[in-house]
Amino acid sequence: MFTIFPAIDLKGGRCVRLLQGKADAETVYGHDPVEMAKRWVDEGATWLHMVDLDGAFEGRSVQAEVIAKVIGSIAIPVQVGGGLRTDEDLRKVLDAGASRVILGTRAWADPEALGALVEIYGDKLAVGIDGRDGLVQIRGWTETTSIKTLDLARRADGLGIRTLIVTDTATDGMLQGTNLTVMDEVCGAVGCGVIASGGVSSRGDVEGLKGLGRGNLIGAIVGKALYDGHTTLAELQNGS
Repeated sequence: MFTIFPAIDLKGGRCVRLLQGKADAETVYGHDPVEMAKRWVDEGATWLHMVDLDGAFEGRSVQAEVIAKVIGSIAIPVQVGGGLRTDEDLRKVLDAGASRVILGTRAWADPEALGALVEIYGDKLAVGIDGRDGLVQIRGWTETTSIKTLDLARRADGLGIRTLIVTDTATDGMLQGTNLTVMDEVCGAVGCGVIASGGVSSRGDVEGLKGLGRGNLIGAIVGKALYDGHTTLAELQNGS
């Protein structure tokens, strides 16, 4: 089953989108994350994707209380990322009710700890890989590493991670389609499930992802295209 994940990005307690992850390129789409979550549930969402943008930039969980309030208000699973760089932050978000937590910077910086966390949390743990031009970006996309996207994907897969969330930061928020080449390469390099993120803006984009024929490509995260009215959740789900 291919799942469409509406994205709710939190900054200052509001629902926002950042153009290509830039903190100074912010659009506010709502002041009540609970109402936004209920909107997507009412429109048929089966999962939500939430990111604590304050946490991503500050390196610690900032919006845990808001996240807990959102999760407590709906009956579908939620995956959460952003600033989860300590065991305490990880537990805080899981205690808030997250069904899956996403490690980004920490997965790159501390693979030994990642292996230990997989033993503890199993499929509740995902790794988010944000890449540009084939290289991993970290700390809210503010730093580009020398690690290749494919190498980190293989490392995480080898450590037992069951879900990768792969974002092509060059296409994120641009409404110009997703990077099919990157998604195809990552899916071909790993055995775990892969969720695509970045540039998904139409039913055709979803059909393009499915057309890759990769059985482990299990879903796509969509943000700006839904908020700006370029498409609807129903249309994207029909494409999936």
